[in-house]
Amino acid sequence: MNIIKGDNIKMLQGKDRGKTGKVLLVYPKANKVRVENLNLVKKHQKPKKQGQKGQIISIARAVNISAVQLICPKCGKATRVGHKFEGDKKMRMCKKCLSTFN
Repeated sequence: MNIIKGDNIKMLQGKDRGKTGKVLLVYPKANKVRVENLNLVKKHQKPKKQGQKGQIISIARAVNISAVQLICPKCGKATRVGHKFEGDKKMRMCKKCLSTFN
């Protein structure tokens, strides 16, 4: 997977197309990511104790990895990710400005 936790991404599909956000969780086996404040859905929550009221809360749901694109930290553009070896480390590389980051 080319996207890791903490990356800034841009949504390519869905109701939040064009918006940007920070990756909260990555699910590599399912090829999905959860993004902060994007792809929100409403959830009805029952009251936990007697006397409390039920409420409707918004939760960020996971989106497919193909629906997001990484934003390069150097040039600030949405880009594809390449890989480059620097010594023994495998670094991610921006395909637009050719800078490496990790």
